[in-house]
Amino acid sequence: MALNHQIREGDNPLITEEREKATFSTEALADELYGPTFAKRRRELSAAVLKMPELLDPYPHVFMDRPTKVANSMRKTVAVMEGASEIADITNRDEMGHLVCEVFGDDGFPLSIHFVMFLPAIQGQADDEQAEEWVQKAIQLQFIGTYAQTELGHGTNLRALETTATYDKNTQEFVLNTPTVSAYKWWPGNLGKTANVVVANAQLYIDGKNYGPHNFFVRIRDEETHQPMPGITVGDIGPKFGLNTNDNGFLKFDHVRIPRRSMLMRHSKVSPEGTYSPPVHPKLSYGAMIFVRATMIRMLAHSLLKASTIAIRYSCIRKQGEITPGAGEVKILDYQTQQHRLFTAMARGFAYWLVGQEIKQIYERIAEDVKQGNVDQLADLHALLSGMKSVVSFDAGKGIEQCRMACGGHGYSHASGLPEIYAVEVAGCTYEGENMVMLQQQARYLVKGVQKLAKGEELTSMLKYLGNNSNRRFRFAEAGSKIEDTLIQAMEYIARTTIQRVSARLDSLKESGLSDEDAWNENAVELTRASRTHTRLWIAVCFKDRVNRIQDPKIRAALQDILHLHLCYEVIDMSQYLLEGGYATGAQIAQVKDVLYKLLAKIRPNAVSYVDAYEVSDTELRSVLGRRDGNVYDNLLKWAQSNPLNNVEVLPAVEKHLMPMMKSAKSKL
Repeated sequence: MALNHQIREGDNPLITEEREKATFSTEALADELYGPTFAKRRRELSAAVLKMPELLDPYPHVFMDRPTKVANSMRKTVAVMEGASEIADITNRDEMGHLVCEVFGDDGFPLSIHFVMFLPAIQGQADDEQAEEWVQKAIQLQFIGTYAQTELGHGTNLRALETTATYDKNTQEFVLNTPTVSAYKWWPGNLGKTANVVVANAQLYIDGKNYGPHNFFVRIRDEETHQPMPGITVGDIGPKFGLNTNDNGFLKFDHVRIPRRSMLMRHSKVSPEGTYSPPVHPKLSYGAMIFVRATMIRMLAHSLLKASTIAIRYSCIRKQGEITPGAGEVKILDYQTQQHRLFTAMARGFAYWLVGQEIKQIYERIAEDVKQGNVDQLADLHALLSGMKSVVSFDAGKGIEQCRMACGGHGYSHASGLPEIYAVEVAGCTYEGENMVMLQQQARYLVKGVQKLAKGEELTSMLKYLGNNSNRRFRFAEAGSKIEDTLIQAMEYIARTTIQRVSARLDSLKESGLSDEDAWNENAVELTRASRTHTRLWIAVCFKDRVNRIQDPKIRAALQDILHLHLCYEVIDMSQYLLEGGYATGAQIAQVKDVLYKLLAKIRPNAVSYVDAYEVSDTELRSVLGRRDGNVYDNLLKWAQSNPLNNVEVLPAVEKHLMPMMKSAKSKL
């Protein structure tokens, strides 16, 4: 019996022969990636969606104009929310997340911000009385909310947000105001036409004193008519690079009055008399943002693995050129260059996916600690997620673009599904914190770690490697677990030395009379590099630990090949640091490259089986090139023929404009 469970009659023989080469069970690998219970539920949910035509698009959504896309998406939203309980556990975040992916793909779920940011914000920041008033109504969709923080003129720098909430003691109300054009709320998803309430972030003023940004629950549209409330100006910001089903919006407050109890008061409080009580920890109010960053890692990994699925499957269908003259054309996946660009992207995808699961558990544990009043690990989590969000979003984007280019000209077509995956994923480089700023936030944490080390203070487990100043140099071996140990030691050296060097440089500049701020800015590039090396090290260690915990020896061996490829690629990518410090020689780096090339050849027979095990359905993939059955060319033609532009042979615009022009040109001869 074949180990790959995706083999079916009628499939393209070229992809079937790939699946027949599998040396591990794809179902067993899927069980490891998702957990056996959820892996089974994913298949059941995918099958259930196909039986519910109201959840499907009437024709490919890329052929729809924007108003049609938005209307179609809202129609499916109602169908999902009404029918979800029949096929899914609506209290299970993973099941609902998979259902949404099946139905909406990459183009955006109209209630995404409601469930991913708005609801967690009120769950985490509203006090008990407020939560009792709002949370259940939000879950039941008695209103639809969004999270309004980013402004036209400011995003990542929360302290510079301009929207104000001024407390009026006489009426016990807050007055929300947008004082300038740059203070307009700008970009919140679902704000433009969907949401009727928001959690708005505004600078809190009491008696002329600014207490910094705080969150407020504000109704922006009438619950009966959906018309904007008095003092509210709201609308859609227009077409974007991607996510055009989503109505990202703008919002202006014109001296809008809300009750005192509309401020979220679990952590910060304002009494009726105007007395302010600050939170125990300054970052407690960042709960919704931290939650999104924790969730983002798996979302980004998912996008990268979808792109890898498309490109690897298509590369086994597409034949182009000869390796041996006269031997006939070969599958493009047989070229080492194709393997290098696709297998390394896939390896990063698996690394980010499994590490993302670990981060989810870390977040849940620390979030529970915070509820009990323990904020000891909050700074560690904030720093980790700042670095992870930046590194994973950027590297996943690069990987998806490599997948697109690896598909040649067809990768440029929306039929491939790749342009949409890329457009959605790269938004992650700027939303929830611009990447350069995020890296510098983590860098501050790392520099503080070096300062603690110098004072003899104990470091957190995440930073203990900074104290390991072993003079040991690179010793590389090909066989056994020494590969991963040696490569991770090299990555530790890279991270430790880059952090220590830039910290020393900061101290030197400050001693010479430069201000802290100017010294930081003069070293900003090196600080971001130090942050990246630390994050890549953390990913590598976490990935290694996760793979080595796998009980099934065949699945562990399959993922160890992916792990070793990932580690080799990361070390080669950062090898300049090893060479600069004399930790390794050019010949030793060449050794690592040789091992990487051997791993490409070893992974090649199982390439399709690796991505098959990730189990993305055709419904979600929305790709002619990456379809499971491998029948690409016939369906590419059908896809093009379904283009509404082909519904008429002669376009009215051709008849009205171009034909008269051509006739006029002839008459002048």
